[in-house]
Amino acid sequence: MPHKTNELFARLSLADFQHIERHIRTVEFQQGFVLAHTHQLIQSVYFPHSGIISCVVEARNGDAIETGMIGKDGVFGAGQAYDHKISLNKAMIQVPGTISVMDSNKAREIGDAIPSFRALLMDYDQFLFGQVQQSAACNALHHVEPRMCRWLLRMHELAGPDLPLTQEFLAQMMGVRRTSVTGVAQNLQKEGLISYARGHVHILDVEAVRRRSCECEEDVRSHHRVIFRNHGSGEP
Repeated sequence: MPHKTNELFARLSLADFQHIERHIRTVEFQQGFVLAHTHQLIQSVYFPHSGIISCVVEARNGDAIETGMIGKDGVFGAGQAYDHKISLNKAMIQVPGTISVMDSNKAREIGDAIPSFRALLMDYDQFLFGQVQQSAACNALHHVEPRMCRWLLRMHELAGPDLPLTQEFLAQMMGVRRTSVTGVAQNLQKEGLISYARGHVHILDVEAVRRRSCECEEDVRSHHRVIFRNHGSGEP
């Protein structure tokens, strides 16, 4: 697996990555696989090369809402490796893909030995926190259509134009009724922005979807640019 497919690995020097590479294994994860439940100990750190990890907050009544997506741009479990290894939310595979997995203790050990690696882990943790904050604001302030377009753009950035999504799953991740998602999806399909069939969404016109999105999509991208501007290549 070429190390440049994960953008954090791509920002490391070749020598630093070769030191890390000995301690990672590559795993194929299927859609729906749960990496961590709320308050579960996390023993591994996950670096996606493809696919998407979804961070989900679950309510006691069974409702849930997605607060962040992690893909080839980052890592899941790094912050926990430096803390109490406790996940404060559910983390699951939203889009299947290939992920490099490292033991949490080893990740912390290597981070202590290689400051550039530790800085990348902590900076991505900061970016993810910013993404969660942006999602909270977006969910509270914006209507379903711009929120859905923002959500599709983030998925497109991480996984490309073909997305394995049911309307039921999309509604659950956005915390809205399925009928609301169905209406928006029908309008976007009618206007030629997306196509939808058999649980798959294909984004036909990315720029048109971006014009219909709220400002949160660009705000998240700007957070990434600011945080990683001193880390070399790999910026989305």
